Amino acid sequence: MNGAAAVVRWGTFLLCGAGLPSHALAQKPEVSAVQVQMRHVDFHVDSSIVLKIQSLRGELQPTSPEHSPYFDDKSSFVLSIDSARIGIAPASLGDLLNRYTFAYPGSPLKRLRISVEKGQIRQQGTMKGISFNILADLTLTPTGELRLHPSSVKAAGIGVGGLMKFFGLHLEKLVKLEGVRGVRIEKDDFYLDPPRLLPPPLVKGRVGGVEVTDTAMVLTFQPVDSSKVKPLTVPDPKAANYMFYRGGVLRFGKLTMHDADLMIVDANPQDPFDFYLDHYNAQLVAGYEKNTPDHGLIVVMQDYSRTPPLPGETHHRKNRPASVSAD
Repeated sequence: MNGAAAVVRWGTFLLCGAGLPSHALAQKPEVSAVQVQMRHVDFHVDSSIVLKIQSLRGELQPTSPEHSPYFDDKSSFVLSIDSARIGIAPASLGDLLNRYTFAYPGSPLKRLRISVEKGQIRQQGTMKGISFNILADLTLTPTGELRLHPSSVKAAGIGVGGLMKFFGLHLEKLVKLEGVRGVRIEKDDFYLDPPRLLPPPLVKGRVGGVEVTDTAMVLTFQPVDSSKVKPLTVPDPKAANYMFYRGGVLRFGKLTMHDADLMIVDANPQDPFDFYLDHYNAQLVAGYEKNTPDHGLIVVMQDYSRTPPLPGETHHRKNRPASVSAD
């Protein structure tokens, strides 16, 4: 075999992948999760619904084996919570149910309002066009659902709890909830699965505790096996309000960060960091960034409520929501 023929044969051998199937040559390593840790973050679901995150440890899990988490596509990842302490105002919970959970044609429940009265939850709204008013006790089930057990039921201003018992009727029979994410009714009890109530980015985690005050429902997330993931070591340990992303591949805008090392710090640490993923770029533009010696990136962001909109933005910016303690 002359030299030229040998080169051709070796070239053919290499191009054919030494006999490997073509799909093996095209395979890419599966993307991994990005670790996340947060402290004192007001995380916007939308312009007025805010989750008051006192602390959170978890990860961004990609929803596709081929695409890493991408800030500009909320369906590209799931926020998997290992441990956290998160508060939500009763009014925000009502808005969440109205705008997302029951925002479908033919929904039997509309115009819901949630409030707290002496440790009990009051639910008001319309049920198949009839106004209702339910006062309920809140407890937590072993599986992490919030159970609302009515102590008083009124329809059109008239107490009907006793009448329903007399006729053997339950809310479960009166209100059919088929395919509703995060809510179910069993007899007269409402069961809420808090992580499943949220729109994308989807959230998963187990609620292990709940506290009720006049201004908030505070949820404590805990791992099923009680083995907490270790806290991350942040580049700026003095920062009080932040989000820290570590490991894996993280994308935002036109940037892709391998072995992610991104810390987003509040420019106004005197109050919680007001963050809205839908408008993170405006907050990014209003702030500044600096590199760390380990090739990481620290971004100092303005609160959403203090950030001017980008040219061409038409979103309605509301004032910062009233403070809700998650302590």
